[in-house]
Amino acid sequence: MTERPARLPVRTRMTGTQRREQLIDVGRALFAEKGFEATSIEEIAVRAAVSKPAVYEHFGGKEGLYAVVVDREMHELLHRITSALSAGHPRIRLEQVAVALLTYVEDSTDGFRILVRDSPVATSSGTFSSLLNEAANQVEHIMAEEFTARGFDSLFANLYAQSLVGMVALTAQWWLDERQPAKEEVAAHLVNLCWNGLSNLDPAPRLLRPHGR
Repeated sequence: MTERPARLPVRTRMTGTQRREQLIDVGRALFAEKGFEATSIEEIAVRAAVSKPAVYEHFGGKEGLYAVVVDREMHELLHRITSALSAGHPRIRLEQVAVALLTYVEDSTDGFRILVRDSPVATSSGTFSSLLNEAANQVEHIMAEEFTARGFDSLFANLYAQSLVGMVALTAQWWLDERQPAKEEVAAHLVNLCWNGLSNLDPAPRLLRPHGR
């Protein structure tokens, strides 16, 4: 008997919206794995099982796809951070912010890897540094409340907010690969350093050994 030729897999037809979402998922995975520069349109098309023109049709090129991926991640992370600052005692809100950021790293590892790289493409929601600046602006309200309650000059609230958010973000980048200890324990230690440092805050700090004199 003559063997029948093997059937080729039937390509599932997608709507335009479904195809766009598939390309975003494929691009997100490749950008996280290889970075923007090392990822090519050819790789995206091959992994998505589409032609290169299909990618250009939806996004105009690799830059357009990357911008969409970054914008989505930025909006998601900012939403988590601002939601965590909604209510509660100032210390609880700091805990919620730390846990929210670490949970994002845990749930959206690929997205966080993309965000912490220097973006070579302008996006509508800015860069990771601008996102952290926005988060610091939210935390500044907490700092201003505490400074006012303690009789300190609230002029420096933004400086302390930038420092706290920067510390949490840098620790999150370290934890991205370590994943130990558990996120709740990492958050507890971060808040321990932040809050207990604030509890004994010097209202007029000076360097013990001034430089440049």
